[in-house]
Amino acid sequence: MTEKIKAGTWVQIHQVILPAGERAPQVPDDTQEVPLELRVKGFLLDNGVVGEEVEIETYTGRRLSGILEDPHPSYEHKFGRPVHELLKIGRELRRILREKEV
Repeated sequence: MTEKIKAGTWVQIHQVILPAGERAPQVPDDTQEVPLELRVKGFLLDNGVVGEEVEIETYTGRRLSGILEDPHPSYEHKFGRPVHELLKIGRELRRILREKEV
C-alpha cells in the first residue's frame, strides 16, 4: 500500500540535474561518473506518493518539481566541533547587557 502524503506537508524532492557523463569537461573523471543531483525541501502543493513526481513550494517561494523522496525530512547538517572561544560569547554578552541596564 502506498501512503498518500497530504498537500501542505513539508517534504524533500530529488532531481537529476545532469546525468553521469554530461557534466562540464573540466570536472574530474571520478565526478563525471556520477550524476549532478539536487535535493530540495518545501511544502507539497498537491497530494503525492513517495517515488512519484510532485511539485513543491520552497520556504522562499520557489516552485520546483521532482521525485518525492522524504515526507517530514529533518536537517542533518553539522558544522563541526564547537569552537571553545565562541561558546562563551552569548553568556558574556548577556552579562554585559545586564550590567548596562542598571
